[in-house]
Amino acid sequence: MKKGIVNYSLMHPKTVFLVLLLLVAVLGAMIPRIHIDTDPENMLSADNPQRLLHNEIKQRFNLYDMIVVGVVNNTDSNGIFNPATLANIVELSKGIEKLDGVIRQDMMTLQNVDNISQEGPGSIRFQWMMQSAPDSAAEAALIKEAVHRLPLLKNTLVSDDNQAAGIYIPIVAKDESHRISQEIEALIAQLPASRDEFHITGLPVAEDTFGVEMFKQMAISAPAAGLVIFILLLFFFRSAALVTAPMLMAMATVIITMGLLIGTGHTVHIMSSMIPIFLMPIAVVDSVHLLSEFADRYRPGDDPKKTVRGIMEHLFTPMLYTSVTSAVGFLSLAFTPIPPVQTFGLFVAFGIFLAFALTVTFIPAYIAALPERTLIKMSESRKKHLSDDKDHSPLAVSLRAIGKKSIAWATPLLLLFTAIVGISLYGIQQIQINDNPVKWFEEKHKIRIADKVLNQHFAGTYNAFLVLNKNGTATAMEQYRSETDKILAVSEDHIQQKWQQIFRKAIDDDFSVTLQNLSLAIDEQLFEDEDSTALWEALLDKTEQSASDYKYFSQPEALAYTEELQAALLESGYVGKSNGLPDLVKTVYRELQ
Repeated sequence: MKKGIVNYSLMHPKTVFLVLLLLVAVLGAMIPRIHIDTDPENMLSADNPQRLLHNEIKQRFNLYDMIVVGVVNNTDSNGIFNPATLANIVELSKGIEKLDGVIRQDMMTLQNVDNISQEGPGSIRFQWMMQSAPDSAAEAALIKEAVHRLPLLKNTLVSDDNQAAGIYIPIVAKDESHRISQEIEALIAQLPASRDEFHITGLPVAEDTFGVEMFKQMAISAPAAGLVIFILLLFFFRSAALVTAPMLMAMATVIITMGLLIGTGHTVHIMSSMIPIFLMPIAVVDSVHLLSEFADRYRPGDDPKKTVRGIMEHLFTPMLYTSVTSAVGFLSLAFTPIPPVQTFGLFVAFGIFLAFALTVTFIPAYIAALPERTLIKMSESRKKHLSDDKDHSPLAVSLRAIGKKSIAWATPLLLLFTAIVGISLYGIQQIQINDNPVKWFEEKHKIRIADKVLNQHFAGTYNAFLVLNKNGTATAMEQYRSETDKILAVSEDHIQQKWQQIFRKAIDDDFSVTLQNLSLAIDEQLFEDEDSTALWEALLDKTEQSASDYKYFSQPEALAYTEELQAALLESGYVGKSNGLPDLVKTVYRELQ
């Protein structure tokens, strides 16, 4: 079979070129349809339990990915609480609200956050903290006093040292964060000159920016790798015509593989973006063996086709084995539970098999198509740059010296290698995993600087949401049914039937929603069935009481537990600050008193 493949390629080079050109053209046309995905969250499969829970909680509580803009003033004695800085915050906030992809109503900034104060004895007033910028230092001081009275805002919206303020910007999608951050920078550039410093950070910005810059680097690195390989091959073989073959083959391998990946509907994730730089060197490995043998064997006057047949006779099987073992190594990634890694492994393996197929077809066809004068020139050039006395070449001399020393120093070398292995085993145990995307940037990067500066001023710039659930929904439902059955026990049959109809329509997975639906339905029934008003009122009272009892986290014991949990989190040292329902309740209670 191998002889048939090689002979066909040697005898029909134009057919081989045409087939390869068609493959490159058809699959290369798919590349403009590329869909780039820079979201690390998509490293998990769509049905991953943790991801499903994460999405459910985000939807339930209307949570969004957040960009953080920090405004820092280290020069003014009042920090950010001066008219100029506060005016910049208002102006910037208004500009950000107009950007596409920003959840305007959920933005958190001094301009639109609530100030909780006492309206009068026993009443509370909610008003904007700073709907417009203050005109004087005295007005700025009043805003400062109001902020520090609210524990929810202290060290979250404004730092304890008063030198920094934050603008928290929820966005519709994580992959919009890089664009939005660029537009925010443009808004900052339009602000009046001041002593304020502006920093933009947040996990979505770091993740999306890293993805964007990663793709840019891959666009540079893959061609650069190809250029380096070409220069090295040119140095070794001294024939541009000859080394053009493996470079064309490598380019074709990359284009066909990436075109197939995109054409089959796969998104190009950060992992997938590395496929070209992996395939570029792998694709030329086998062809280098083939070309090296050909350059050594061919002499002017020889039949190049016969020379290639002789080389392929003993190289075909070793090249096949190396390709298979390399491809199997990457194919093993298909068993990981991470979709982008699976895609990466499958398509690199495909590229390796493709490179082998092109090595045994395209390379022989290319050599067969070369003019005789080009082959003669290649042979003479190689002969000129190779030493006639191979035994005394610098490489041969150095290898003999290394061989003698290795034999003479066998025991010390073995001890040295054993020590290196021991040190390596110790080093492996010291590996520290850091999956913080901000740390992926160099220390001088603006995102890294922003993260460092804002974390120095605030309790932290990363949000974690801890969700508490009350167990016993089924028990609460059973208790409610039992108590309503007692009320209905003395009622007439048609009322009991009506109640069953109402209950079936009101039922919901969320018991609190069920109770809400029942309250509305019973309220309507009070007007329709005036003869049984007392009964329906009893059912309504029981429903409202059950709804009140079911709101567990607004009850004193639950609030006390949550407060203790917040205190424990702070004591752990891993949390800079926590905001919870107890903070709001205590603030409102304080103002009421």
